[in-house]
Parts: sequence; structure tokens; C-alpha cells
Amino acid sequence: MGNRRRVLVSELAGTSNILYKARELGLEIEPSVEGRKLIELIKELEHQGYQYEGAEASLELLMRRVLGLYRPAFELESLQILVEKRAQTEVSVAVVKVRVGSQVVHTAAEGNGPVNALDNALRKALESFYPVLKGMRLTDYKVRVLDEKSGTGAKVRVLIESQDAEGSWSTVGVSENIIEASWQALVDSMEYALLKCRKQAGEAGAAAAAEQGC
Repeated sequence: MGNRRRVLVSELAGTSNILYKARELGLEIEPSVEGRKLIELIKELEHQGYQYEGAEASLELLMRRVLGLYRPAFELESLQILVEKRAQTEVSVAVVKVRVGSQVVHTAAEGNGPVNALDNALRKALESFYPVLKGMRLTDYKVRVLDEKSGTGAKVRVLIESQDAEGSWSTVGVSENIIEASWQALVDSMEYALLKCRKQAGEAGAAAAAEQGC
């Protein structure tokens, strides 16, 4: 009573694990073609440092990309982070330009550190298009150095946990640049919030999704 089976997906996972996870997410995958393609892609990404056992929101987005079921809610045009160190304080500013449909939005925001500034600027750009994002927040931010011997040039893995009124989810990003890794995880967290909203709208279609703010 109360137990729930949980299948983890990693570079050691076989086709059956991938298919089970896909069905759990409501996705249909062809075992002989798409299943093998996903396994090879996950192996390659995990070799690069990605880890999906603790980032199932990023895993679902990855599966949908491979299946052609992923429609990005926005696209990055440019990104700039400015950090000014003063005697007693530090000021971080993020300047973001994104494309939403046919519109290009250019925003800037300050934050408590570069990642918080980036989060604030991206929200500022997107919340007028997707009001549902106002109901989510970042609750945890973890950074792990993957190859310590490389020193300051090492790859890092960023895990972000986000939450809304209905639950929480985790996303991952990997890069030698901590800002880029944070951007990947941050974008996935917002894309997943919109995906959740659209799935809840379900058969009611685009009009219902728009009404709910996603």
C-alpha cells in the first residue's frame, strides 16, 4: 500500500527501461528504432556529464525532442551577464533577448548573483506571454564539478529544482561555463512548467492552454 514503482534512466538503462519510462510519461516509442536512438543519445549525453536520474523533467523534454513532440515556447537571441564588484557590494545584471513566436523581447534585470539575475530577466521577458510562470519558483540550485583535475576549466553540472502549487521537478545543464549550464537547466525548468500546463489543458486544445496562461 502506498508504494510506487520508479524506473531510473541512465547510460546503463536498456530499451525496456526507456519504453517503461516513456509509457509512464504517456509517450509511444517504437522499440527497434526510437528506443535504440534514445538509448544511444542518453549514453552520449551522460558521457558528457548529464545525469537524468535526478532530472526527470529534462528527460521528458529530451524524449519529446527525439519524437518530434517538442515545440519550444521561446528561443534565445542573445544573453549578457554583467557583474560589478564594489568595495562592499556586488551587483549582477542579466540582459536577455528572446523570440516568442514572431515577437522579439529585450529585457534586463538585477539579481542576487548572476543566476538569479538571469532567472529574473527571463521571467520578465516571458510572463506577459505565459502567465502560468508566475506560479513557479526555483527552490534549489546545485553545482557539481565533474573533472576536478581541469581546475577552473572543468565542466560543471547544474541541477535546478522548481516548484509550483502542484509539485516539484528537476532539470539539468552541463557546460564548462557555469552560466551556460545554469541557462540550460533554467530553460528546461520553465519549458517543463509550460508543458505541464499544456498537458493539463489536454483535449481542450490551444484555447484552453492560452486561458490557463501557457
